[in-house]
Amino acid sequence: MTALAQSQMQRGIPTVPFRVIFLYHLLSLPMPTTFQIVQLSLQALSSFAIAAGLIFTAIQFAQARKAQVVANFSKLVELQYQLRRIRVDYPDLASVHQLDVEHLKSDREIQEYFLNLMQLSLFEIAWFAHKNDQIPDDYFQSWTTRMWQVAQEPSFRSMLQNPAMKIMHDEFDVFMRRVANKDAPPKAGKLL
Repeated sequence: MTALAQSQMQRGIPTVPFRVIFLYHLLSLPMPTTFQIVQLSLQALSSFAIAAGLIFTAIQFAQARKAQVVANFSKLVELQYQLRRIRVDYPDLASVHQLDVEHLKSDREIQEYFLNLMQLSLFEIAWFAHKNDQIPDDYFQSWTTRMWQVAQEPSFRSMLQNPAMKIMHDEFDVFMRRVANKDAPPKAGKLL
């Protein structure tokens, strides 16, 4: 028993348990009208709509960021592609970087080497875009099948086996070597 209840009992004031007082007040409140129920429902609905809008916006920002990463990567590979193209068009300029042509004997070999690297650059963009969910699986599968065919050509295999430095994403390098070493093109859904 609380001190307040003891004090009331000593003065002869009857005590009423708190539960009874709470229930009395709860039952004496007016029942909500239809208008109040509608108002509360609309407030809840608009709150859910705002929350859904914020979640959707966050998802859109994440997708935009992915698209920007792919665009930046593509631009870097495109610049590398342009440097390789210069070496295809002017093989005598390829010797500016001696290590790039160390194992290549003729202008024709230089042109074939850098032409294959150009093809590889395009596939690297497709690979990175697929890795970041920017192109669908079936489209990437067609690229992979074609690159497997290209990888069967002697000039491409020679380029891939050449110890000269090749600027590309490390994961892509591993992926491309697996594709090239397959006995048949990878099946859909099993892209390594």
